[in-house]
Formats: sequence, structure tokens, C-alpha cells
Amino acid sequence: MTALSVKPTDMETQVESDPSSTVDSEKYKMVAENVTISYDGIEAVKNVTMKFKEKSVTALIGPSGCGKTTFLRCLNRMHDMTKNAKVDGKVMIDDIDLYDKSIDPIYHRRKVGMVFQKPNPFPTMSIYDNVTAGLKLNGVRDKKILDEIVEDSLKMAYLWDEVKNDLKKSAIELSGGQQQRLCIARALAIQPEVLLMDEPASALDPIATQKIEETITELKKEYTIIIVTHNMQQAVRVSDYTGFMYLGDLVEFRETKKLFTDPKNELTAKYVQGQFG
Repeated sequence: MTALSVKPTDMETQVESDPSSTVDSEKYKMVAENVTISYDGIEAVKNVTMKFKEKSVTALIGPSGCGKTTFLRCLNRMHDMTKNAKVDGKVMIDDIDLYDKSIDPIYHRRKVGMVFQKPNPFPTMSIYDNVTAGLKLNGVRDKKILDEIVEDSLKMAYLWDEVKNDLKKSAIELSGGQQQRLCIARALAIQPEVLLMDEPASALDPIATQKIEETITELKKEYTIIIVTHNMQQAVRVSDYTGFMYLGDLVEFRETKKLFTDPKNELTAKYVQGQFG
């Protein structure tokens, strides 16, 4: 398919349509400011600024290769582990710059949890041990505390009723949808403040996808959630705000309903209408 170019006049609509540029009185849990991500000097994400409201869901949409996942991973400092990757700009959580040299990335990753595209439970561990793995790495050994957190985390991930009598069962014996909800529970167990999700339902059937979406809707009552999705209907169903990315640029960032029903940018309109993807 022929690539569509982003004209400078298109990009001007980003600022006026971005809710974070006009409602500074709102409480933002995380702010990405002028973030540029490059590999061997080649920019994959270009000067992106976004503000993520506390206890809300923000969806990142756009065609494959547009920079959505690359941007999401920078919010968890995962590019620290990628050779020749460089992140410029700031990522703030509660006014603390997560890329400041004084910040321990391991400490940061306890504040910003991550759920990946494909379910990745630890295959040699039980359901119980999957949930407690991060806690034990952080020195938690009290069984009563571990038991309470396991129950609470599995309940938040809407999995407790399905597995409460089989916690010693191997995680890989669960269905794909259950495994993904187990991974959500594992991320929640360390009590993060922000939860990142990279295509969390892309490998699941419609019924399991519905469960994941219901889980996301409930979790936003307590967490700030940022989700990458190729499924525009999913973005409409679960998110409060949506950012459309193209060729590494943030083209438009608005309330989800407004972005899909009244996009300010011609490129956004063409994408949400299915004219390219």
C-alpha cells in the first residue's frame, strides 16, 4: 500500500486537539515530554508529548511499524536492555523523571507494570508461584501476606473464581485467556501505579478478549492504563483517550469518542475510516 505522508499543516492540529494541552488542572499520573527514541541514530519515535490522566485508559493506535510499541516500552525503561537504543526527552511519574540517572530502573519497573502481547506465564511455575514471583524477588516471604496478595491480584484480574481451588496447578495448563489474565495478576501483585498493555488480547478468541476488556474497564478504577491495540473497536470500547501514531509521529491525541467521530486531522480520519492500515 502506498505510504501516506504527514504534512506540516496536519501536525499543527495535534496541539489543539490534545486534551492534555488544554486541561492542566487535571491530575496526570504520567507525562511523556518531547520523547524521541532512536536505534543506531535512526528515529523510530519523534518528539512525542502525551499526558496520561490518573485512573483512565489511553489507547495507542496506528498501522504496524508506526512506533506504538516502541513508545510504550520507553514508559517502562525497557529500551535500557536494547543495544544501540537511545531515549531522549522526559518520562515523568508524579513529577519524578524516570530517566534521571539517580533512578533505579528496577525500582521504576515496580511502579510501572507491563503485560505483553502473548501470554507469558512462567511455564515451570504454578499459578500461585507466578503471581508471587516478583514479590519474592523483592524479599516478601510472609506466607500470609503472599496469600492475601495472590487472592487480591487474581480477583482484580477476574481469575480468582476460576482457579482458587487449583492454585498449585501449572500455569501452562490454563487456557490462553486465563494465562493472559494470570499475567495481569502477576503485574498487579507488585502493586504498580501504571499498567502498560501491549496488544493484550490480540492472540485471544472473542470470549477471552471480552474478559480482558472487562478486566481493563474495572482496573481503571484504581490504575492508570496505557494500551497498544490494532483493534480500533477495542480502543472505542475500553479507552477514555486515544493517540493516533504514524511513522513515529503522534498525529492526534484526543478523547476517544471525539477522535473517532470528529477527527481534526485528515490522516486520522482516513485511518479510523479504514482507508489504510
